[in-house]
Amino acid sequence: IERASGVVVDLRADLGAEWERYIADRALSGTPVYHVKQVRESLTGRVEIEHLSENTLGSLNPNQAYLKIKQAVDWVSALVLIIVLSPVLALIALLIRLDSDGPALFRQQRMGYRGKICTVYKFRSMRQHSGAGSDKERAITRHDDDRITRVGRFLRKSRIDELPQVINILRGEMSWIGPRPEAVVLSQWYEAELPFYRYRHIVRPGISGWAQVNQGHVAAVDDVMEKLHYDFYYIKNFSPWLDVLITLKTLKTMLTGFGAR
Repeated sequence: IERASGVVVDLRADLGAEWERYIADRALSGTPVYHVKQVRESLTGRVEIEHLSENTLGSLNPNQAYLKIKQAVDWVSALVLIIVLSPVLALIALLIRLDSDGPALFRQQRMGYRGKICTVYKFRSMRQHSGAGSDKERAITRHDDDRITRVGRFLRKSRIDELPQVINILRGEMSWIGPRPEAVVLSQWYEAELPFYRYRHIVRPGISGWAQVNQGHVAAVDDVMEKLHYDFYYIKNFSPWLDVLITLKTLKTMLTGFGAR
C-alpha cells in the first residue's frame, strides 16, 4: 500500500486518527488522494444525489460567462444551418406530408430554461390524433410505439426530427447541447415525484444532451432518476469540452445509427 499510485477514500466518513494520519502522509509524499465520489462520477458520468447540496454539485449556478458565450455560438451556428439546410428541410417536410395526413411540424408545450414554458418544434414522426389515454400517457413515446410513421421511424433513429428546434435556438429558448426539455405534463409529474427535478432547468435545454448520448430515451420514474443524475453531471461539469464530447457522440449516432438516443 506504500507504493500505491493513488488513494481513493470517502472523505465524508469518520476515518479515525490512524487513517487520517496515513492519508495526510500520502498527500505529503505526492500520492494523489481522490474522494470516492469524484471517482464514481468520472467512471459513471453521473452525479448521484438525494437532495440539492452545494458540496455535491459545486456551485448551484453554472459558469455565467460560458452561458453567454454558448448562447452566442448557438445563435450564429443555428442561423447558418437553417439557411444552408433549408432545401433539405423542405424536402423532409414534403416526405412527411406524403407519408401520412397532418402537418409537417409537431408543436408541443415543454418546460424550458428557468422553468419557463415554451413551444418546441419537431418534424412530425407520429400519426395525429391516434391512441386514447390521458395527456401523460399520450406524451410518453415508447421505442415500439405503433403511432410512429415509416418516415418518422427514420427521422427519430437519425435524430433528424429534432432539427426544427433551430427555431427555438434562434429564439433563445434552447441550445444545441443541454438537458432535453420535457412535455409540461411529464415535467410536472416528475417534479411531484422528485422535488429537486426542476433544478435541471438552470441551463437551457438542448437538442441533444449528456443523458441522451449515454442512456437514451426513458419514461418511467426510476429511469428518470438515472437520467437526472446524467443531467446533474452535465450541469456540474458545464464546459465547452463536455459540449464538444456530446456533439461528437451525437454525430456518431446520427451517422451510424448506433449509440444511445
